[in-house]
Formats: sequence, structure tokens, C-alpha cells
Amino acid sequence: MDYSIQHIAIIVLVLLTGLSAGLCFTWSNAITQGIGRLDHFSYLNAFQQMNRSIINPLFIIVFFGPFFLGLLNIYLFKNEIGPIIWILIISIAFYFCGVLLVTMFGNVPLNDLLDKSDLSKASVEDLKLLRNQFEVKWNRLHFIRTISSTISFTLLILTLLIKK
Repeated sequence: MDYSIQHIAIIVLVLLTGLSAGLCFTWSNAITQGIGRLDHFSYLNAFQQMNRSIINPLFIIVFFGPFFLGLLNIYLFKNEIGPIIWILIISIAFYFCGVLLVTMFGNVPLNDLLDKSDLSKASVEDLKLLRNQFEVKWNRLHFIRTISSTISFTLLILTLLIKK
């Protein structure tokens, strides 16, 4: 079987979107659930350290790759007749709005607030206040990312099932 640039591009798009959705699901299902049981200092410290370590080249590829590959796929499939182009557009819109924009304008500002905090000098009351400012908002925003990335991934799977 011959593989065109369209085949390769959409397979890589599905893979990266699936990895991103899996990361979001795992974070929601296990990580925030587990660290949510910690005391205020341990919770905030763990979150600070994870936020600092997650920004790495592989994460950047998995996190931003679906958007840029999505745009490439929209271009590659622009002349296709049928639902595939619309499914791609809707999928990328879910990813862009529900993952990237929510992250940039919701989760990242909260991460920055946490990162600027010197936890070692904070009182128990300060730690409680910071956690209250951070945890519920961050988890709510992350839930949006989890749902959006999962919808995007599911739609992209549908594109693979469409006969050409």
C-alpha cells in the first residue's frame, strides 16, 4: 500500500492528539486526584515541581503538535469532497479553543501564580489561601482540556474510518 503525505500527516496528527488526550486524562484521573490528598505545602510543592518539569521538548511537540499538524491537514485535505474536511476543522477547533486557549489564558496564569510563590517562607494560612486560589480553578480548567482533547481525538479517529 502506498502512503501519501495526507496519510502520513493525518496518522501523526491522530497519534499526537491521542497522546495529548491521554496526558490530560491521566492528569485528571490520577495525578490531581492523588496530590489532592496531600497537605497544603506538599500539594503546592508537588504542583510547582511538576509544572517546572513538564515544559520540555517532547511535551511541547505533543502539546502544540496537534494544532500545527491540524492546520497542515486542513490544507492537505482542502479539496476533499465529503465530511473529512469538516471533521478536521471541528476537531482542530476543539483542540485550539478547549486545550490551547484554555491553557494559555487559564492554566498558565495559575501556574505562574504558583511558580512565583516561595512556599518555604509561607505560613500555613498563606499556603491554604494559595491552594484555595489555585486548585479548584486549575482542575476545572483542566477538565475542559480533558474533554476537548478527547473530543478532538475521537473526531480524528473518525477521519481514519472514512473511506476515500
